[in-house]
Amino acid sequence: MTVDGYIAGPNGELDWVVWDWDDDLKKYVTEITEPVDCILLGRKLAQGFIPHWASNPELEGADKMNGTKKVIFTKTLDRSEWDNTVLAKGKLADEINNLKKQNGNDIIAYGGAAFVSALIRHRMIDEFYLFINPVVLGDGKTIFNDIESRLNLTLVKSRLFDCGIVLLNYIPKQS
Repeated sequence: MTVDGYIAGPNGELDWVVWDWDDDLKKYVTEITEPVDCILLGRKLAQGFIPHWASNPELEGADKMNGTKKVIFTKTLDRSEWDNTVLAKGKLADEINNLKKQNGNDIIAYGGAAFVSALIRHRMIDEFYLFINPVVLGDGKTIFNDIESRLNLTLVKSRLFDCGIVLLNYIPKQS
């Protein structure tokens, strides 16, 4: 995410993202994804995300991404063409609540602006990990679209990494 809250440029550009992560950031991301046994994805992101990891098994973290169950939220796909992937076609809140009731570890959501905005709008996110890149775009796509009511957050952790990325870890305040 950028300092001004965008996850992509107006046309989906990601050329601003800091990719040369320092070792501490790599270690931190590995630690927070270790207990994850389910990845949630919107259809649009899944179409690039899953093939990227599948075709680059040598990348750090590829074993985790490829070996973890993925759930794609879609209204348009009829079947999944990817290994270890299922489709969720019902109402978002119902599907998420059913997943949370199942035995297992942590669930993580990766997604484009529309998918993550829908998760936030339906209050489906229990914890936010915002990795702020040292750039301001001025315009772009945000995960905070169409939020119908204020969401108060409690900062539980912040951390500066040598590569310039700042982590802000929030949980929603209980009302």
